[in-house]
Amino acid sequence: MPVPAPHAGAADTAAVPPHPADLVIEGCTVLVHDSHDDIDFTENAAVVVRDGRIDAVVPAPAVADLPAAERIDARGQAALPGLINCHTHAAMVVFRGSAEDLPVEEWFNDRIWPAETNLTDSDVRLGARLACAEMIRGGVTTFADHYFAMDEVADAVAESGLRADLGWAYFSSQGPAGRERSLDFALRRRGTAGGRITTSLAPHATYTVCDADLRTTAELARDHGLPVHLHAAENRAQTDQSLARHGRTPVETLHRAGLLDTGVLIAHGTGILERDLPVLARGTGRIGVASAPRGYLKFAWDTTPLRLLRSAGIPVGLATDGAASNNNLDVWESMTLTALVQKAAEGDPRWLTARQALGHATTQSARALGLDGRVGRLAPGHRADIILVDLTGPHVQPVHDTATALVHSARSSDVRTTVVDGRVLMRDRRLLTLDVPEITAELRSRLPALLDRGHGRRIQHYDG
Repeated sequence: MPVPAPHAGAADTAAVPPHPADLVIEGCTVLVHDSHDDIDFTENAAVVVRDGRIDAVVPAPAVADLPAAERIDARGQAALPGLINCHTHAAMVVFRGSAEDLPVEEWFNDRIWPAETNLTDSDVRLGARLACAEMIRGGVTTFADHYFAMDEVADAVAESGLRADLGWAYFSSQGPAGRERSLDFALRRRGTAGGRITTSLAPHATYTVCDADLRTTAELARDHGLPVHLHAAENRAQTDQSLARHGRTPVETLHRAGLLDTGVLIAHGTGILERDLPVLARGTGRIGVASAPRGYLKFAWDTTPLRLLRSAGIPVGLATDGAASNNNLDVWESMTLTALVQKAAEGDPRWLTARQALGHATTQSARALGLDGRVGRLAPGHRADIILVDLTGPHVQPVHDTATALVHSARSSDVRTTVVDGRVLMRDRRLLTLDVPEITAELRSRLPALLDRGHGRRIQHYDG
């Protein structure tokens, strides 16, 4: 087979230094982005990694004789930027499958918020470690987490080798202590785990954090150079209730508090309206939205209005939410569902294309988290967060179009190898940093106490 010339998004062969590489992945089909973020694929290519960064993407023959500490033969596989889970609650895997087939208010008030009063730091540690293992196996290399006992989650990230943006959630009902704890955590843990951990302030939502606390959060974000991660306009009912009670949408509430002038990640946004677009456009900070389509289908919500947000230039990253509502942390499934649900929502089979879905899973997700230029593409200078996906399975073959094969035929279980910062965390489906049987054995002993609701307490009351 002739070797195609490098794509515009790939490095030139002559740019590969002769000194040894840390890692060479060779013989694969590499997903590359051009200067307009359009996606293409370079066949029989190689990815060269040095010092935790991608050094070059070149034709495989160009590095056949290049010395390397580690080589991976990736023939028959596609190399993609590691997937990014833009919004989850990792430790909630401990509640997976425990609250099913319920409307959201019953899900919160009768099941999840009573159960969360039982959580110990040890439970969060176990849940976070199990979640990290699941995400590594599914090709996720970065996740944005919004939960409690976040030092335990940060320790799990450090142990697993993943990259994460972490925020300690708080409610106005906790008083100033909740907000202060979130700030303390964000300042202490940002830049840790070899720089793989970034942090955010994490007010829970516009309906559980009052206007005064949202304004204070915006001030703290500006003073300390921190982004903000919160739930807002999660569904249309919340938006309607906000309009009825306050005369403004949740997005208008964010604007009024000054949060749209900080870096803000809005979880879900299925209730964002057309009237919110000029409000978002006036924001001077980085604004992103995280979309988790599986959960919306389960709760019978609308979906995130991607086409509307694209018209306003707002990046929409892909997410899973917590496994208590989503049942898994499979961003691959989120990508496939995004492509399908958007077609149905818009009544247009031409929207969303497979390449557009891959864009949401890569560069748009990185942009939504404020990590553009660091992750989200396989290009020189970016962190070496790479996944290898097997394209040889009978459910994928024959491959007429690589983008279509990845989005509509491949599955997360086809991810063979996961690399973060040039370090291999999973090779040929074998986890190298976490022991799942050990984690699940310890977790099983805690399940009866975790699910006990006889105490009659809950951490909040949900009424939208």
